[in-house]
Amino acid sequence: MAGHRAARAAAGRRVTAADSASPVASPLDLSIVLPVYNEEENLPLLWPEIRQVLEPTRLRYEVIFVDDGSRDRSAEIIRSFREQDPRVRLVRLKANAGETAATDAGIKTVRGRHVVVMDADLQNDPHDIPGMLAHLDTWDAVTGWRVNRAAGDSWVRRLSSRIANRVRNRLSEETIQDSGCTFRAFRRECLRDLALYKGFHRFIPTLLKMRGFRVLEVPVNHRPRRFGVSKYGIGNRAMRAFVDLLVVRWMKDRLLRYEIAEDVGGEGRDPR
Repeated sequence: MAGHRAARAAAGRRVTAADSASPVASPLDLSIVLPVYNEEENLPLLWPEIRQVLEPTRLRYEVIFVDDGSRDRSAEIIRSFREQDPRVRLVRLKANAGETAATDAGIKTVRGRHVVVMDADLQNDPHDIPGMLAHLDTWDAVTGWRVNRAAGDSWVRRLSSRIANRVRNRLSEETIQDSGCTFRAFRRECLRDLALYKGFHRFIPTLLKMRGFRVLEVPVNHRPRRFGVSKYGIGNRAMRAFVDLLVVRWMKDRLLRYEIAEDVGGEGRDPR
């Protein structure tokens, strides 16, 4: 009997060790995905701030920095974070592929029950993360609304975004106040079968609504840019975003909508 107890105790120790090393055996509470492109000056400030915000929550989390072909020291800096803290992960793309690709690459590797996607340029405020996560008790996804955008962007960017939001909402039949804000939180299951194309990171809330998920828009802080320059401008996104919007409108119009009234003899059917 003593031998059996010892065997069970040893097995228990082995399981515990496996749990601490295996994301499958011990899922994390939260994964944060940060697309990174030439952010060497911002990263040393952002990572400590995220740690400071999450420390009181006692959440088990990982932070996935997706280096989108940066030409500066961004990847090297992230590696130094990893050497000091195993909660840091680096996913490095071979070449610059754009924000949607970097977001998709990060989403596909998450191990947390909840997922937050945010920018790495310090304009998104990590202090908003706990509040966004709290809404996931009753909502499937939360998207940010930069109500104080005047503090962080020029009047040209604000005006162009305001016009773009109105056009997007008109054509996509949406009511989102700030579709350009990529600071978002999700239940992991929302993202499982999400198919993205170039530029479609802007339309993730709409794509989720099309699949029946509940999306809430909440105010978030928007901070002035401290280092570097914006990767987007009116010239390099207006026409492309408009074309993307037409595609999304076409997808909504062509979405299959039906309800099964009866399924006689389908009890043994493979649920997949």
